[in-house]
Amino acid sequence: MAGVELENGKTVQELVEDGRNEPPNNYIWESDNFGIIDASVPFGDIPVIDISLLNNSSSSEVLDKLRSALSSWGCFQAVNHGIENSLLEEVRGVSKEFFQLPMTEKQKYARKTGQCDGYGNDMILFQNQTLDWNDRLYLLVSPEDDRKLEYWPQNPQSFRRILNEYSAKIQQVEEHLLKFMARSLCLEEDCFSRKFGKRRLIEARFNYYPLCPRPDLALGFKPHGDGSAITFLLQDKEVEGLQVLKDDQWFHVPIIPCALFVIVGDQMEITTNGIFKSPVHTALTNSNKARHTMAVFSTPEPGKVIEPLGELISDKRPRLYKAITDYMDTYFDFIQQAKRPIDAVKI
Repeated sequence: MAGVELENGKTVQELVEDGRNEPPNNYIWESDNFGIIDASVPFGDIPVIDISLLNNSSSSEVLDKLRSALSSWGCFQAVNHGIENSLLEEVRGVSKEFFQLPMTEKQKYARKTGQCDGYGNDMILFQNQTLDWNDRLYLLVSPEDDRKLEYWPQNPQSFRRILNEYSAKIQQVEEHLLKFMARSLCLEEDCFSRKFGKRRLIEARFNYYPLCPRPDLALGFKPHGDGSAITFLLQDKEVEGLQVLKDDQWFHVPIIPCALFVIVGDQMEITTNGIFKSPVHTALTNSNKARHTMAVFSTPEPGKVIEPLGELISDKRPRLYKAITDYMDTYFDFIQQAKRPIDAVKI
């Protein structure tokens, strides 16, 4: 465990406005645990799954494709997911509007020391921590009675309405998808919903990756696996940057403007005893174009015991993970040191 959060400095946007020719030293990526920064890697043949076909009672072929995608890549591009393209465009638009506001306006929603919610950059927990070249707005969406509305922007005026509409739609997709993920493993379709709890956390993270003067030195987001059960990422419609690690090789993730990029989180990998994989992924920087993305994380209800389901343990596939509660309590300590927290849970 790290101690108290260290004093944070300027946002990345402020660093860019200073006109630097290189990122500050604490943004320069030196660790080679996951490979070097390389913008020339190939595009991955990442599965594309038509969510609407999962409603078909004879959807065994699609279920097999879903299981294959989640056990090999740990992610897929979800199309025909039921969220209107116009709403996706509103989410992208309001995100850009917010980050383009004057700094004095954005600072009204600034993250407080030791807290996740709010605007700014992530916690600095270690003296030698390598920082990510992004600014973010992080908001707890559900349970609604736990929302910290003081961090929910009222400028742009449409922000709260759009986030409410989008998060409600995402929760419908999440409920739907959890059922079919269970069915793909021949489990009761409500087993993941029950395991993760009725009050599981739905959190939104709006990411802004400003122009970086040296994309070869800094990462938009260091390599990591998500601590969630499942993540839904809305990519920038024009600017690439997301990479996924598969079989020790990095791949670019193609942009499909109307798709949701679905990612298995660590807590789903633990629950499925390693059948579904939580993939390591990273975000590159860009010297020509800024990039905007928006992620929604579904995380088990605090206090829930997360461990492999008994149905997925056998002589041929012994138990691979310990039981754990409140996985997120130590998650950020690990990733800010470029370590994988799931490794500490392995037997």
